[in-house]
Amino acid sequence: MINLKDLILFQTLTDEECKQCQSALRVREKRFEKGDFLMHAGDRTEWMGIVLSGSVTIESNDAWGNCTILSHVSAGQCFAETYALLPQTVMLVDVRANENCTVLFLNAGSLLNDTPGSPWKEKLLKNLLLITAGKNLALSGRSFHTAPKSCRGRLLSYLNAVSLQKGTTTFDIPFDRQQLADYLNLERTNLSKELGKMQREGIISFKKNHFKIIRNDL
Repeated sequence: MINLKDLILFQTLTDEECKQCQSALRVREKRFEKGDFLMHAGDRTEWMGIVLSGSVTIESNDAWGNCTILSHVSAGQCFAETYALLPQTVMLVDVRANENCTVLFLNAGSLLNDTPGSPWKEKLLKNLLLITAGKNLALSGRSFHTAPKSCRGRLLSYLNAVSLQKGTTTFDIPFDRQQLADYLNLERTNLSKELGKMQREGIISFKKNHFKIIRNDL
């Protein structure tokens, strides 16, 4: 089992407090293959996950086969914490393994019971609040990327945001072409054509998921 203090969620806890919450939250580790579903829309859950290795995507898959990728969760990041704290709420998203991955699950729903003598709960809930606030910023960022009407506008918004976050004009993105199209609510064919045009016009260069912004004066 991984040392919990290596994870952001537990970094303010003592070793003894980590042992206590590991037992109280029924922490367990599980491995998944690429494409496996970890959680399904329509379910209710008291469990949240922390990606230990690999990555997962949070998706909205409708009854007509349309997929929208809402976020990418990489190693060290959490998912489903809001649903776990609101266990009567039906999940509206699927969680899918983006690649082979290992995930730590914990029963976050038990954080809301009234068990006395658990000082680690306050620390854990504070850490969880900070993590959730950061994720809300990330989700609001996606709304900026999908706001432009044009394919180019959405690509420019997303690539500019990644460049700012990484502090460089050369970077990798976590999506393949289909996933990027799903994330930006675009058709893959149109997205690929627009990327090709932008490269020919000297705005960007790219190979697979590696990008470089050449012109930022548009």
